[in-house]
Amino acid sequence: MKKQLLTVAATAGILFTSFNGTASAHSNVHTVKPGDSLWKVSRTYNVTINQLKSWNKLSSSVIYVNQTLSITPPHNQIEAEAEMIAKSVYTVRPGDTLWEISKKYRTSIGSLKSLNGLRSDVIRPGQKLKVSGTLPKTVKSAVKSSGSYTVRRGDNLSTIAVRHNLSLSALKSINKLKSDVIYPGQKLILSMNISGPLRSVTKTSSSQTPAASTSRALVSEAKKYIGTPYVWAGSTPSGFDCSGYLNYVFGKKGISIPRTVASIWKATKTVSSPRVGDLVFFETYKPGPSHAGIYLGHNKFIHAGTSRGVEISDLTNSYWSPRFLGAKTTF
Repeated sequence: MKKQLLTVAATAGILFTSFNGTASAHSNVHTVKPGDSLWKVSRTYNVTINQLKSWNKLSSSVIYVNQTLSITPPHNQIEAEAEMIAKSVYTVRPGDTLWEISKKYRTSIGSLKSLNGLRSDVIRPGQKLKVSGTLPKTVKSAVKSSGSYTVRRGDNLSTIAVRHNLSLSALKSINKLKSDVIYPGQKLILSMNISGPLRSVTKTSSSQTPAASTSRALVSEAKKYIGTPYVWAGSTPSGFDCSGYLNYVFGKKGISIPRTVASIWKATKTVSSPRVGDLVFFETYKPGPSHAGIYLGHNKFIHAGTSRGVEISDLTNSYWSPRFLGAKTTF
């Protein structure tokens, strides 16, 4: 009987969702059903696509109905990982990202970068990363008497909140932030007990609105990579996928964004119409945001496309126009 092949959605996001798959609690396997994909299975069991492929020795992302998939690592791998965790060191594997590693060890990208002296989100297979420990003194920031903090390159809200004994929600509430996106030079209020009403401080802080030069710098950086080929899970100038390109370009300008399109969509703020440097999102191979690019103005945007790699396209053309979901901003 001809096996029914199933193709995988090209993403490695780790999310929780309800799913009607079949798994054995004793054998730790999942039996593939019609409509399944590695992406769906990975979401159900809170693992990555790369882990499923490794544990099941899959050379591609194709699976078929009634195939059994191991949803836990082999026993020897569990022991190896337990030893690594005990030593507070993680060895980077092919396909890993700082985002995935931070989720696995319940830390933040900023903390991982600080612990390991990283200036960008780029990591390589075989690289050893500290996943716990004490942050270097150079990255510990003392709270000024004014109760404010100036965001530095590589910071994120989670790290700042932990450093200053605040919850993430409290930090966002104090600063009237609608997303987790921050940028270098931005002033954050760390306490409600400051002189004068919070509203007036927020309004008079010039760093709350980034200069137009930030957008121009972002666009200039993005254009450097025109012609770079598309590579699935690629996040370096040797090859980018859609979100890897955005993550790299924004990171070069000191703006930290999540690794997947869906996560970027959730973390950024909706705008009625895009400005230069904003993000434009599209619904392509699956429902919801699955592709994105940087808006250049005059209905043009730059992105990493699967056919020609990094290129400039037009929002009004017959392919992109009906798939446009909306614009969001990191500013």
